[in-house]
Amino acid sequence: MPRPVRILAFGDNVVDCYRDQNVMYPGGNCVNHAVFARRAGAETAYAGAVCDDAAGRLIRQSLIDEGVDVSFLRMEQGQTAYCVIENQDGDRVFVGANLSVSIIAPRASDLARLQDFDAVHTGRSSHVDAWLPHFSGKTRVSYDFATIHDADRIAQVAPHCFLLAFSGGGLSRDEALSLASLAHAQGATWSLVTRGQEGALLVGPRGVHEEPAQPVEAIDTLGAGDTFIASVLVGLLEERQPRELLSRAAQAAAQTCLMRGAFGHGAPMAIDLSNMMSLEEIYRTTRPAAVPAET
Repeated sequence: MPRPVRILAFGDNVVDCYRDQNVMYPGGNCVNHAVFARRAGAETAYAGAVCDDAAGRLIRQSLIDEGVDVSFLRMEQGQTAYCVIENQDGDRVFVGANLSVSIIAPRASDLARLQDFDAVHTGRSSHVDAWLPHFSGKTRVSYDFATIHDADRIAQVAPHCFLLAFSGGGLSRDEALSLASLAHAQGATWSLVTRGQEGALLVGPRGVHEEPAQPVEAIDTLGAGDTFIASVLVGLLEERQPRELLSRAAQAAAQTCLMRGAFGHGAPMAIDLSNMMSLEEIYRTTRPAAVPAET
């Protein structure tokens, strides 16, 4: 049998704090991706930074329990990153956060091991755009732009990407198709737009492919988009047909909506929220990971 595809998720992590329930869950785009790609059949590893506190230990142990390689995980001084979430009618609303130690640059040892993986996944929340040429020189790149649809940013990132994904819950079909087509035209081999209850749209070398959402009575939609993206990436790397891999991704995303937290593993909330920042403040003040030296 062929070996499973191998994916490294590099970058952001948080514990998602549900204040009304006094529970925290491991999460963050790259942590979620490592777990969901593993559940989709890939061998995965996670590279990021946490602290030796209750939140950091929860993230590390949940990754281990899910079968994710944590040999890239760094333990730093300080406080593990967190995000505060409220649930409104089964949908998530982000209240505030502190990214703390989670924004890191890759080490030389990280870059040296990239060639052992079929793809590396990262995204706008990881703030490592300057490193994308280094990533793409060694393996395929999967990148999650989330709600960023800026054409100039797309033009900078797309040429390095095997898969470029967007969250487009508020977009019409025509708008989603235009966004995916732009990313593909700018250099991304495949471009995916997830649209929540409206399903998803994938553009690539084989044209345009669409998939409706699987209807469920959602408990919590946190992590559904990450599930879809991770499943699509695994399917593309396995060279599955677009119709098959999109159907699998829709089913996996629907299952994620039936649990609390992105992928479970809840624990009593043990976070000092006194340094919480608004999302606007975070986006305004966060600095990218250290830029690589010119070679």
